[in-house]
Amino acid sequence: MKLSNIALGGMVGLIVVAGASLASNVVKADDVIDDVAITIPVSCTMTGTGQNTHSANVTNGTYEDDIGTTTLKVLCNDSEGFSIYAIGFTGDQYTGEDHTKLIGVANNQKIATGTATSGSVSNWAMKLETDGTATYALTLDNGFGSYSAVPDSYTKVAHKDSGTDVGTSAVGSTLTTTYASFIASNQVADTYSGKVKYTMVHPASETPLHPETTQAGQICYYPNGSNVEGSMGCQTISASATSATLLASNFSREGYGFAGWSKTFDYSDTTGYLGPQETITFTAGEYTGDNPGLSLYARWIKSAGSLQGWTGCSSLASGAVTALTDQRDNQTYAIAKLADGNCWMIENLRLENTGTDNANGSLAQGYGGQFAGLADPENAWANNITTVNSLYSTDGSDSTINIGTSNAGYRFPRYNHDNTSSRASTPTANTVAMYSYGNYYTWAAAIADTTAYSSGDYNTTSICPTGWKIPLGNASTGDIEQGASDAANKVTGFSYLDRKMGGTGQSQSTAADSLRWRKYPVNFVYSGYVSSGSVSNRGSSGYYWSSTASSSSRAYYLLLDYSSVNPGTYNNNKHYGRTVRCVASGS
Repeated sequence: MKLSNIALGGMVGLIVVAGASLASNVVKADDVIDDVAITIPVSCTMTGTGQNTHSANVTNGTYEDDIGTTTLKVLCNDSEGFSIYAIGFTGDQYTGEDHTKLIGVANNQKIATGTATSGSVSNWAMKLETDGTATYALTLDNGFGSYSAVPDSYTKVAHKDSGTDVGTSAVGSTLTTTYASFIASNQVADTYSGKVKYTMVHPASETPLHPETTQAGQICYYPNGSNVEGSMGCQTISASATSATLLASNFSREGYGFAGWSKTFDYSDTTGYLGPQETITFTAGEYTGDNPGLSLYARWIKSAGSLQGWTGCSSLASGAVTALTDQRDNQTYAIAKLADGNCWMIENLRLENTGTDNANGSLAQGYGGQFAGLADPENAWANNITTVNSLYSTDGSDSTINIGTSNAGYRFPRYNHDNTSSRASTPTANTVAMYSYGNYYTWAAAIADTTAYSSGDYNTTSICPTGWKIPLGNASTGDIEQGASDAANKVTGFSYLDRKMGGTGQSQSTAADSLRWRKYPVNFVYSGYVSSGSVSNRGSSGYYWSSTASSSSRAYYLLLDYSSVNPGTYNNNKHYGRTVRCVASGS
């Protein structure tokens, strides 16, 4: 239940005035009245009332229906409605291949789920009924208006497209459940038992979160939510393996940021959050043989507002994670306050051109005035697109080019996100296109400026949203915080973050050094880079632009692979396409 709009008035004061003109022991009091208001905008609940026991004595070779009834009642005023899901299980929820079968108490015999009323196989079934003439009648789904097999995974059984009433006299929506069973002539005498769980979610488009069973020898990745795009396969673990580097995410969800992987579907194990390409360790055979594999679930953070002009970093606790939406393209990013006290996007930037190559400058929020066509601030979009730098250069040069519709080859590369032709449908290796890798930008595109910056120069304008910056580089000269006296232009750097995370701020060559950057909630990934129009090293190395130039043609960048990290020590050609992380000041 969410409480909001709590308004309190002033402090209640008791004023005592003493003076010669007042009679002795006379107290004058002024009253102050507080107004208190609590608004609950959406309230949805479901309760169940059993009319009789769900049990029956059934003779071999016969069919028994109407085994007990329960009425479910939903009170919900969500304008987008609600849905009811059901799943059968025995013993521990969701575990074991027989979790929808009735299990015998004494002899462990089973009764399968099914709808037959005769034959040689015992089975049990369920059905639902709703009053179709009621004001708040539900719509039944998936054939559960008649006896149907008890579902072995969460299955929608009923829904309502808009909310019911709420309040002390509310009628609500009702649903009656009952069960049936056919017992074969050879079924062993025993008492068989099982359960069915009903879950109400709202709005109606949502689905319940639930755990998945993973096959031995596999790490499998699950979207864990409604309206999640993309799919992922499983990762094989050998019996002798003691570590594995996780797959980057290929999932996206509108209005949510991807914060990493969770070992529990409901995120209850807060110590189990993992970066998208974190390396995990385990004992040999822990996930193979007779042991179940490892299930990992996408951890989603709902957007809390806009990235543009965000000033909430100072109020976040260290290590806290939130999510914000880029108003240019409605992409949502998970954000974390990291060890340097600043807030970083913990997903790679995915901004890309669409349609007519952004000829009207509609993606221009946050750009400086030097980047025509993608350069002007939010309230003054540019129309001049005749001399703009490419977002990555397919001809391997730094020359300025036209990115209008006549030069479609010079658009943002579309390896991920909307591009279904290159976005892998079932990624099973680190080398395929993944959503987490984001898009690739030349250095000029990253800093939103085609000026030929010299060694040590940096620019506070960038492709990042308004109020966000590209991190500093050049660890050899120190990048603790340039512009520290000016909060609006304060910039932190890769090497400063590395020192705050326990590193040296310089090149380091151990797996533990790399792991610092790939662990939750830092979440850097092996995104690779673009050169001459093709991607290299994706899945094995990560390359991230800094805002610091090395020369007129080269700039510093962060490099990490499995056994090393170089936080701003290396530099390379500005025309290479590299990935981008944005950072906002914590003060």
